[in-house]
Amino acid sequence: MELNSPIRELKGIGEKTEKLFQKIGVYTLRDILLHYPRDYVKFPERKYISEVAVGETAAVVVRIQNTPLVRKTRRMQITTTHAEADGVTMQFIWFRMPYIKNMLKPGNVYVFYGKVIAKNKDLAMEQPTIYTAEQYDSVENNLTPVYPLAFGLTNHAVQKAVRQALASDELLKEYLPEELLQKYDLIPYAEAIRQIHFPDDMAHLIVARRRLVFDEFFLFILNMRKQKEITQKEENPFTLVDDDFVEQLIGQLPYPLTGAQKHTLEEIRADVHGNYVMQRLVQGDVGSGKTIVAFLAMAEMAHNGLQSAIMAPTEVLARQHYETFLENCRQFGLDIPVILVTGSLTPKQKRDAYERIQLFPNAMIIGTNALIQEKVIYQNLALVITDEQHRFGVKQRERLALKGCHPHILVMSATPIPRTLAIILYGDLDISVMNEVPAKRLPIKNCVVNTAYRPKAYNFIQKEVAAGHQVYLICPLVEASENSDCENVTDYTEKLRSQLDERIVVACLHGKMKADEKNRIMEQFLKNEIQVLVSTTVIEVGVNVPNATVMMIENAERFGLAQLHQLRGRVGRGDAQSYCIMVNGSDSGQVSKRLQILNKSNDGFYIASEDLKLRGPGDFFGIRQSGVMDFKLGDIYQDAEVLKQASEECDAILKADFLLETEQNRGLKERIDSYWQEQSGMLNL
Repeated sequence: MELNSPIRELKGIGEKTEKLFQKIGVYTLRDILLHYPRDYVKFPERKYISEVAVGETAAVVVRIQNTPLVRKTRRMQITTTHAEADGVTMQFIWFRMPYIKNMLKPGNVYVFYGKVIAKNKDLAMEQPTIYTAEQYDSVENNLTPVYPLAFGLTNHAVQKAVRQALASDELLKEYLPEELLQKYDLIPYAEAIRQIHFPDDMAHLIVARRRLVFDEFFLFILNMRKQKEITQKEENPFTLVDDDFVEQLIGQLPYPLTGAQKHTLEEIRADVHGNYVMQRLVQGDVGSGKTIVAFLAMAEMAHNGLQSAIMAPTEVLARQHYETFLENCRQFGLDIPVILVTGSLTPKQKRDAYERIQLFPNAMIIGTNALIQEKVIYQNLALVITDEQHRFGVKQRERLALKGCHPHILVMSATPIPRTLAIILYGDLDISVMNEVPAKRLPIKNCVVNTAYRPKAYNFIQKEVAAGHQVYLICPLVEASENSDCENVTDYTEKLRSQLDERIVVACLHGKMKADEKNRIMEQFLKNEIQVLVSTTVIEVGVNVPNATVMMIENAERFGLAQLHQLRGRVGRGDAQSYCIMVNGSDSGQVSKRLQILNKSNDGFYIASEDLKLRGPGDFFGIRQSGVMDFKLGDIYQDAEVLKQASEECDAILKADFLLETEQNRGLKERIDSYWQEQSGMLNL
């Protein structure tokens, strides 16, 4: 077998199962080896009902006394049973799983695994995983990998496929030079891959992850540096008039620009009027007003008879940019064609858009990755802006840039990255920082609470909706996991519908939905046809909904503080007071201390740096800070030191052997040649 062999070459994987694997991005043996666990479960020792406490994740030994009951509500079927021990009663509840009734036989002993909660003065577990005593013997006290899944694909099926792939030593060749491994005390690649999937213990897991994080950063930076050396600074092919057009537009704004906005705009204008093609990164903290800066830069291009394009990560955000730009042009009295290009346009709408792009050499063009399709032919494309750039693959950005004759490149990101790390990650891009929030916005009121606060939170949500506002509610999982007791979007949506007034429209949103379904739901939320949106972090890079005033985040301990900061930034965009409720599902004092950082500051840079000070070994699962560059394991904040080491080694290797022709670098060259093939499967469209 080879790395590029299809996944169906593994035993037990037929056509149907292969399609399920493809849904999670696994097409080849390489893909399955790089499909890392998203978490690990260490199953605790078994306890009896009388020995557990509320808030504990426990494995409870239960003898079933009666056949479980199934009752139907207006929205779903609920299966329940209960057990008693030493005067303590515990309920077990499953939503939308009526088949449980036939699984549990009265008189038999089972182990129920899940989080213990209080319900009607009794103890309870919702959606507990069911094991026989023999099944639990095989997992007790082990670190069991939990993989990202698609509907119909089980965690066991992924584990089985990974074990088969790991059996072939040919797939796990070492490629880093031996002296580099020794210098940084990195374990061999084969051992790292085995331990990241099936770790012997936490110590082995930590060193395995460190090796693979080094690899991710090293390969990315090495490719980027090679490209940088090949691509020299290009002369600016566009001549712009030096007048006060932009200053006049700024004077017509209904609000003053912040100092950071003004400074960033000055740097952009200096670049596009300069001698060389602009290559600039704008880091704008949450709510710092990047969109108006992008509009003013694109308006200046149109004023000079040149085209510009902005590529957004989602269709809904692209459409919102389109509406915003149209309204800006109307308010400013500008006769500039604004053209939208997205995948959901009808064939006729697409043809009309393509024709208008060729007809108007001063058009502002807004879209998704549809902007880089072959049928889109630009005229005088002078400025390319990629919004939330870490959601795009490097090759996509290159393809958009190649649509023009050396256009200026502006990359916009809402992820606060320390300058030293940004210089490593973005190579030769100049960097602008926007770290001020417009003065008119009210600071968001924050609170960190435990799960017992939920009833009060639901009452508060009802009051906000009654006042005409809307609510985001975030869960870490899409659906119930056999190895996690975290809240999931699917079940929580049903639960919330039963808790809130039936007149309140509750809907769910997650990344596994088809694009048109996601767009439809976000459009309905924009129009206030949906009042409460239960979602995964898919809305982290989202649209502007000024009417949304509440952000409630379940299992907040599962997210990095920088990501919580991004989520919080979805509210507080209108004139009304906004709130962020973070529900801490952990009883750890260290977790509470970490979450309290968000109460102290709205500065994303400060939040990220403070978070790092409180991290310890093993704190890297479920709390990734960001998705910058879509690294699978690496987190640029937590792994900043490894990032710097990888950067130094890349510089040293390329300085000594730029073509990677020496004997010691031959394996590295082979690995580099396959790097972009891997990346093509990681693009987050």
